[in-house]
Amino acid sequence: MFELTVPPGSNVPPLHSHTNNEEVVYVLEGTLRYSVGSDTRDLTPGQTMRTPKGSVHGFSNPFGTVARALITMAPDVGPQYFEDVVNAGGPPDRAALVAVMSRYGSVPAAPR
Repeated sequence: MFELTVPPGSNVPPLHSHTNNEEVVYVLEGTLRYSVGSDTRDLTPGQTMRTPKGSVHGFSNPFGTVARALITMAPDVGPQYFEDVVNAGGPPDRAALVAVMSRYGSVPAAPR
């Protein structure tokens, strides 16, 4: 489990799935837009959402304030994955994001 800070206006990572991990997000501050399959929610403090292994999902912060969340992954990939994704190449650089994701076993989803 680790804390993730998502700056305002962030739209990372692209939709993806994890081949080996389940994920749970618990929002601490702000609003985090989180999608699993066709279910998209704007999560606020105290709300959670679960991502089963292999499910296509993603998150963003299209709002004007910072969002903070606790992330639990099982098995763990570590917080460095999310730091690498958030910092991959300035304005969205899809190639850089996909390269980071691939290093951690994440599979980008086909665009909807």
